Amino acid sequence: MGVVSIHLFPIPEGKSGQQAAEILQKRLETIGAVKTGTFCVECEMYYAATHINSNRIVNIIHDSEHPVTTFALLDTGTCLMADSQFDMLMLKMAGIYMPKKALKIESKGPRYEVHDFVIKLGSVSIGPSFRGILVEVEYTPCAIPLSCWDLMRELMQGFMGNSVQCPSQYLQGKMNEIYNPVDTVQQYMEHFNAFRRAPSGVR
Repeated sequence: MGVVSIHLFPIPEGKSGQQAAEILQKRLETIGAVKTGTFCVECEMYYAATHINSNRIVNIIHDSEHPVTTFALLDTGTCLMADSQFDMLMLKMAGIYMPKKALKIESKGPRYEVHDFVIKLGSVSIGPSFRGILVEVEYTPCAIPLSCWDLMRELMQGFMGNSVQCPSQYLQGKMNEIYNPVDTVQQYMEHFNAFRRAPSGVR
């Protein structure tokens, strides 16, 4: 895989989430991007049972780009990668970890390709409630964020405007390291946590 950077798209004043997504899609088509399907990244939060330690949290994340992989992000920041059987394990640990269904969050929408870039426009929702739009951009030929950030920013500013100035907080600490799928999961988690903390409709 290449280097991925994920950013919040500020919804223009007076526009709905649907209208904002359509604006982005039209801008992408203008620069020659071709729709190649859809994608979905979903995250379910599990709390430790009160008799263990109710402050412990595990986030289970699935990404359609990695269909046979389950990512488990611990509240310590550690991320585990396992096959999809891990979901069955979580069900068997029902007395230890319990899902918080009301906090399930997902980002899904169309997937585009233009030259060496893959671009995903995700409408983010918590349950039935729309929360915002995340844009995921991957530059496929490169594995070191610092080597391609300027090029990625130039592309993103071409269809997102000046809202993109710097890498996400998480990515800033990884600019000289080899990028891997866990880095994408960590960036999504950074945004998902912000959406969960924000009052409905605020981001």
